[in-house]
Amino acid sequence: MGTDAAQPALTGSARAVFRRLVEGGASTRPQIGSTLGLSRPTMSAAIAELERPRYVEMIGAVQGSLGRSAAQYRIGGGAGHIIAVDAGSTHVRVRVSTLDRRLLTSRVLRLPTSQIALNEEVSRAVAAEVVLARAAALPSWGPLRAMGLALPTRVVGRDGDVSSTRQEVVFSAFTPPAGVELVLENNVNCAAVAEQHYGAARGAASFAYVQIGLKIGMGLVLGEQLVRGRSGSAGEIGHLSFPFGPGVSPIPGEAEHYLGTEALIGRVRADWPDTAGDPPGDTTELLAMAEAGKEAALRHVAGHAADIGAIVATCVSVVDPGLVVLGGGLGSSPLLLPGVRDTANRLSYPVEIRNTLLGADATVMGIERLAIEAAMTRLLGEDG
Repeated sequence: MGTDAAQPALTGSARAVFRRLVEGGASTRPQIGSTLGLSRPTMSAAIAELERPRYVEMIGAVQGSLGRSAAQYRIGGGAGHIIAVDAGSTHVRVRVSTLDRRLLTSRVLRLPTSQIALNEEVSRAVAAEVVLARAAALPSWGPLRAMGLALPTRVVGRDGDVSSTRQEVVFSAFTPPAGVELVLENNVNCAAVAEQHYGAARGAASFAYVQIGLKIGMGLVLGEQLVRGRSGSAGEIGHLSFPFGPGVSPIPGEAEHYLGTEALIGRVRADWPDTAGDPPGDTTELLAMAEAGKEAALRHVAGHAADIGAIVATCVSVVDPGLVVLGGGLGSSPLLLPGVRDTANRLSYPVEIRNTLLGADATVMGIERLAIEAAMTRLLGEDG
């Protein structure tokens, strides 16, 4: 289902009511009016204005404490829906939702092999998953307003050097729907956005989200604003040169190679004692062995936690965020948290460290929010 060509011009009060319902979900007229400071006549006019294009809909009545009932409203089908895609290194996750985040459908595809870099195989997977998601659309979903793509690479705007970021590779086998607002963002930045609004960093004005998995990265929020940098490379801790020491030359990007899960498992298997049985085949098995109390696994998990703590300490020394949220396939494990916390606080300034509350869904939830914001801006005529 495509987009509507013409959209009504809305008054400021109608736009405010619409945004309130997007952010807060279903509410009654008195609740909205009280939050926004709108009089009853202004609220009635705003609701009527939004009902005409079906941007809002009444879904029932709520009984008040004095016995009176109040009509309850939510975002309507005329406002449409968005598609959010996490084009990850190991999975492609798709989430289709209304502008107030009611889930319409979702899909998760595990890639046959892990992809270190964005490539045509990922693009083909994105194309196939989007086709299936759009085929599931019902008339009640309304028009598709925006699509968000979270990419495992730096992302720059239209005027930036897209050839250096490789972000255009996602379109090698995938063509976005015509006439639909398109949002591209780095995947770790998206996870940071989700943690900021729904997860472990709610209420924090500044924090860093550090992802440890097949690759490593950081999303940085300072003063409630996502920091991207001039070339989209803010937070690219995987590009840190490493190692430092007498007789060695630091190599660009070696920190990511060393801390990534494939290199970790390589070290674990090379150092696994013959008396400990078969070594783990991946980090999932390593963590399971550590949880079961196997000494060799606990030793390697503790060592990796210390390495991550050192990277976190480096980030803290530069930006002093006060809070670091650990995520990613490996970084989200509670087993690593004590070691990361101890090492980071020993090597740098005081910092609170928490595990993600959103897990593997953080990235797709973040790009969903960014796509909703883009759709809402365009729908309300606030895009300049």
